Amino acid sequence: MSEVAASLFTSCAETARSSADALENASLRTASDVLPSAVPEGSKTNSAADAGLSMREWERLPTLLIDRLPRLATQLLLIAGDVGAYFAAYFVLLPFLPEEPQGIELDRILLLLGAASIIVFASEALYPGYRFYGQEHLRRRTIGTLKVAGLAGIGAILVPGGWPLAFPIVGFLGLGLAIQPATCHLARRLCRMLGVWGERAVIIAGPNRAPILTAHFTQCWQYGIRPESLSSESRRRGRDAAARIALITGDTASVLDELTAARSRFSEIVLLADTPKLRIAGLRPADLNGQIGIRVAFGNRRPGLEWPRRLMDLAIAVPAALLTAPLVMAAGAAIYAIDGGPIFFRQAREGLSGKPVHVLKLRTMYKDAERRLDSVLRADPAMAAEWSKHFKLRKDPRILPVIGHLLRSTSLDELPQLLNVLAGQMAIVGPRPFPGYHLSAMSGEFRKKRRSVTPGLTGLWQISERSSADLDLQCQLDDFYIDNRSLSLDLHILLQTIPAVFRRDSAY
Repeated sequence: MSEVAASLFTSCAETARSSADALENASLRTASDVLPSAVPEGSKTNSAADAGLSMREWERLPTLLIDRLPRLATQLLLIAGDVGAYFAAYFVLLPFLPEEPQGIELDRILLLLGAASIIVFASEALYPGYRFYGQEHLRRRTIGTLKVAGLAGIGAILVPGGWPLAFPIVGFLGLGLAIQPATCHLARRLCRMLGVWGERAVIIAGPNRAPILTAHFTQCWQYGIRPESLSSESRRRGRDAAARIALITGDTASVLDELTAARSRFSEIVLLADTPKLRIAGLRPADLNGQIGIRVAFGNRRPGLEWPRRLMDLAIAVPAALLTAPLVMAAGAAIYAIDGGPIFFRQAREGLSGKPVHVLKLRTMYKDAERRLDSVLRADPAMAAEWSKHFKLRKDPRILPVIGHLLRSTSLDELPQLLNVLAGQMAIVGPRPFPGYHLSAMSGEFRKKRRSVTPGLTGLWQISERSSADLDLQCQLDDFYIDNRSLSLDLHILLQTIPAVFRRDSAY
């Protein structure tokens, strides 16, 4: 049995390292989110920008990586604490474990249960689990353990002679769940001693409430908040040196009036709820998914969503590119027959972190499209007003007859952008990459926000308003999408895209 125990400990340790590596990779992938744009507005792309990061970005990269080391160390230690809990549970159960059923290796099963539990805990954001109340930690651990136990129970039923596994499974997971609060507390204390626990947050409150909140979060350090005051010094330090999270109380109306300015400075803004020791705003934590407040804004992408979103993009783009290749070839032949010249249109547009994306489209306009547009806008004030509002024309003189209108009304001219998705320059769902003249009509702050996410093949305003949306509505819909990005929202948009294409309404 000592060999079994050693195997369990070694394998669990490997699981911990694997989970930590996954968390580190997710963290490193977000480094580009906060890098400044290397492409000046209105300028053409230079070779350095095409090659990758700018010199300024390369200089900042070590700082960005160092800033993420404390969080990574915390995640490693918390995972190690859970591994230790399962290791202790195994040793407690060791004298009571039954003989292994024929053909079943019990130690491997328990190893898989421990590994699965850690993966589920990671999906429940328990590493590091900042900003959760204590009862929420317990709730998420209990639900995660029940999920693993349920799947293991189904497996035991399906395996012939697997009923004897019920006691080891329940005992191992139950004991692990009972021991984990203690090991987790020890891991947190160790993180605090090493100076890696918690995230810096600015307290935005009235002069009488701010010291109370600072003292509260200092005393209740388990929340993972290292409070700072909003001083004139922190204002001068700027975004890179200052905390990236703001905690706001509900009684500071004057501060909430400046929410737009706060969103430009902080990555996240949290409207605080009541805590067991301090009544703040009358918001109940039970209604806030067990967190210390409402997240008002996200300045950056949530790293945990990027790798499953990328897998979803590839799962859709690869078969879609293969299936639609004959359609693209047929459309290309029609374009060449009507107007000759190139079949595809390629244009550099603004992508993630301001990097240029060379968007591909089937050409739907005449080769001299710009000359035709300038001529009609000078001659017709009504069409000029329509263009300034929508950046589109219902009776556009640039569009190729028959094939051009068909491709644009069905959005089939966008199919070559599946290659941009495969290259990682675009996503299936996201804000559309607009031309420079379209972006120039937007505020600099909103353009900066759009650069925080990967542009998409389809998006929220494409399925709701399409070409009929004016600039303000386009910005509002994109703003809502960026603030509320989730896999479920992406799936909803995908499901609505197909009927929107077939309806062909409000598209031109």
